[in-house]
Amino acid sequence: MSEPIWNKFLTERDKQVFAAGGFGSRQGFGKRPVICVVDVNYNFCGDRPEPILESIKRWRNSCGEEAYEGIKAIKRLLTAGRAKGLPVIYTTGIRRADNWDAGGWAWKNKRTIERQKVQATNESGDTIVPEIAPQPQDIIIYKQKPSAFAGTPLMSYMMLLGADSILLTGTTTSGCVRATVLDAFSLNYRISLAEEGCFDRSQASHAINLCDMNAKYADVVKTAEVLEFFDTLPSGQYDLPKGAPVEKHPSKR
Repeated sequence: MSEPIWNKFLTERDKQVFAAGGFGSRQGFGKRPVICVVDVNYNFCGDRPEPILESIKRWRNSCGEEAYEGIKAIKRLLTAGRAKGLPVIYTTGIRRADNWDAGGWAWKNKRTIERQKVQATNESGDTIVPEIAPQPQDIIIYKQKPSAFAGTPLMSYMMLLGADSILLTGTTTSGCVRATVLDAFSLNYRISLAEEGCFDRSQASHAINLCDMNAKYADVVKTAEVLEFFDTLPSGQYDLPKGAPVEKHPSKR
């Protein structure tokens, strides 16, 4: 078994502290999971795979090539999850055209005012990348803050579905993924992170946040293990939307 991705960032003291403190116990998957894909849009992935220092010239939040490696894993999970009839919930951003509602985002990044669009298609940066585009039965949540629960109907949808757990993928590991994990944990949901399906612009932040979440709030698991878990689930557990067309982003209505 390969060692965790975060081990190379930890001192021997850190490893001993985690072990002695009893951190990192396995909580398990739950019985009624939903798949949540956090912010896998052009803003965070760029419009094509390219080195991150090139991508962020146009897409300031881009995670570069790592994003498109993550998308490959997410696509596998979505294919298997949909075959079992699992709910798929996407999140992406939404912002007024005048950027007034940027709020605290503008305090920490001098490029917040930028509103990039895909040159060939004029698609908004908040558009979910086509490689994993939502299907008619999927649910899309628009948010303005890091957590998928902050100011959104996600909790009410979880209750409507009768879900007890979340299989989480997306970006960034240290930002919106972590914020969503913390809120889900606080609401007593079991959370599993598909390691290969999470990504970040900072390699160190990605690894250390996976470490911290695995220690206290969630299980960090390999994509292959998640797929094996899906095989154990009964099909058709959920009453999903009946296939009405996916709505356009509110800014395009």
